[in-house]
Amino acid sequence: MVNYILQVLLFQVLFLAVYDFFLNKETFFKWNRFYLLATPILSLIISFLKFDVFKNALPQEYVVMLPEVILNPQIFIEQTMNTPVESYPYVSLVFYIGVALFSIIFLAKLFRILKIITSHRVINKEGYRLVLLENKRSAFSFFKYIFIDKSLTDKKEAHIIKHELVHCKQYHTVDLVFFEIFKIAMWFNPLIYFYQKRIALLHEYISDAEVVKETDKKSYFDKLLSETFNVENISFVNQFYKQSFIKKRIIMITKRKSEKLKQLKYLVLIPLLGGMLLYTSCERNEVIEEVVEIQAINNSKENNGFYFTMDSGDILFTGSSLKGEIVAYKDYTDKEKNRTDQFKKINKEKYKDDKSPRELRIVIDENGDRVYFLKRNKMSTTYIRKTDRKPINTEDVPFSIIEEAPVFPGCEGGTKEELKACLNKALREHVRKKFNADMAKGLGLSSGRKRIIIQFKITKTGKIEIIGARAPHINLEDEAKRVVNLLPKMIPGKQRGKPVNVTYALPIIFNVE
Repeated sequence: MVNYILQVLLFQVLFLAVYDFFLNKETFFKWNRFYLLATPILSLIISFLKFDVFKNALPQEYVVMLPEVILNPQIFIEQTMNTPVESYPYVSLVFYIGVALFSIIFLAKLFRILKIITSHRVINKEGYRLVLLENKRSAFSFFKYIFIDKSLTDKKEAHIIKHELVHCKQYHTVDLVFFEIFKIAMWFNPLIYFYQKRIALLHEYISDAEVVKETDKKSYFDKLLSETFNVENISFVNQFYKQSFIKKRIIMITKRKSEKLKQLKYLVLIPLLGGMLLYTSCERNEVIEEVVEIQAINNSKENNGFYFTMDSGDILFTGSSLKGEIVAYKDYTDKEKNRTDQFKKINKEKYKDDKSPRELRIVIDENGDRVYFLKRNKMSTTYIRKTDRKPINTEDVPFSIIEEAPVFPGCEGGTKEELKACLNKALREHVRKKFNADMAKGLGLSSGRKRIIIQFKITKTGKIEIIGARAPHINLEDEAKRVVNLLPKMIPGKQRGKPVNVTYALPIIFNVE
């Protein structure tokens, strides 16, 4: 979700940049209005548009997600039992509080408009209603209502009503209300305010352009300069007078109509949209194979599973069966219900294609301990989930389909799966032996479970090439890079008899006391 929101913000910044640099000084008002209304919606949906033609436009770099290396296994938490979603309710709470607050503000503005209408004289006109204000030199419109001080209704000020009438006829209020609703749904997005300000100014350009067709331009902008109204602080009403807009409106009134040839500026959207679709369709570091290795932490009581101690002190057993009494869900504690419900929610989406579904239950084992039972229909030391993506012709080949995987020195011989298992084991032992986990103590990190991701490539020459690392502290990133650089030269992987590159992502897990 965070990644999606960042993409939306990025796309809206790009759309606004195109408008500011190429379009806002042109007199193609109707086109610009459509642009400002369409692009914020487009920014929301473009992230979901993924086309194979764009996926195949660039060579993909496939990344193998290796099993986690646990530096201090006594506090190991099985990957899917890690519950970062516990923090989600707080994030959701803040979001909904923001939605509620901005909804109240919106309703308060509507109530303010209704109060003005009901407390003043309203005159029905053909196509609109005139609300006469007293002792308040204001002029603005809201849908079919035009609000104006009754002292401004004489013929000398008829241009004001004409101006506001254009807003009414072209439903400009709908645009502003649209952005008000947008602000409620995405109240944390500052770009919506920029959009609303730009379309409000565009509305003034449109109304001015219509009025000056029947009015002398010079006398009209003289009126603009001479009038000073009390501005209503309501963001979704169109106002005749707004000091920050006056200069720009006068410049646009006196501007010549843009040549039709300049409509070609809209073609800049083609490469922009192409780039966005390329970005959303192509995931250059796509993980096509996930491996979660189950490692024994305590001594196994049975041959068909392993016991783990979680961070909470609870016991987790993973296997195909466990001797003991199965506890009914209604007899779970609140904590157990919360944990098992979260697990079910996570795995329903994450492992929806898994042919061997996992169930989390509470069992009172033969020792009388209350144990979380993670059931696997087919118990094995590795759990593998693959996507259906087919590889393309490239020097970088995914680990899952490579004909001859890279071989760690000393692992020669054996089947393809045995070579992979030996490589995983050798990498794990290398990291545990070389990584200085104690260095984390002096870095000021908060206590708890920490994760480092080091991405590297075994090149077609067998050398190690560091791509990057992500960790809670730069010193840990440097340590991870140092450890991986100490790996020996490998026997490179081969595809169709030719050496190829294989890229890996290695998670390193440790605990800070």
